[in-house]
Amino acid sequence: MKNDTTHRRRPASGRFVLRLDPALHASLREAAQAAGASLNRYCASKLASPAPVLDPEAAAIVHRARAILGDSLLGVVAFGSWTRGDESSSSDLDILLVAGDRVRISRDLYRKWDAEPGLSWHGHPVSPHFVHLRPDSEPVSGFWAEVALDGLVVFDPEWVVSRHLVALRRRISAGEIEQRVAGGRAYWIRGAS
Repeated sequence: MKNDTTHRRRPASGRFVLRLDPALHASLREAAQAAGASLNRYCASKLASPAPVLDPEAAAIVHRARAILGDSLLGVVAFGSWTRGDESSSSDLDILLVAGDRVRISRDLYRKWDAEPGLSWHGHPVSPHFVHLRPDSEPVSGFWAEVALDGLVVFDPEWVVSRHLVALRRRISAGEIEQRVAGGRAYWIRGAS
């Protein structure tokens, strides 16, 4: 058997030329500019992103969140009445947009979200909630307990949000926080542990 070194694969350089339709190139350039990223970085992040491709409404939510937060978007989680299955026809769909710590959570993020036409998912208007992950040293809040128990992770490229929710579920199981019901409404109290 002949050992032909001319057909051996060289390590990938990470560089290549891609020929695109000029209209697609212009669209990508505009999207990159809106996201505050270079065209190269924007395209690389899109190609590497496991963005939901099966549900166009979920993909639109992730796209808008990425346009606002860029690479600081850690994850997107649906939560609230819709995920629990007890929504009404007038319910909104609560979406948690988890930002990295270097992003300041402010009204400006909501203004950017609202600058575009409203999004809906399964016929419900989307209501964004920009947050940071809670430090592990802080007590579990009722809000985060509900997200941990009922939230549906839509986007989590580094598994950071999913791991955080798993850790919260463990803390709930250990009795750090307990759910009670009064008058048909659930609430949370600190556990005995």
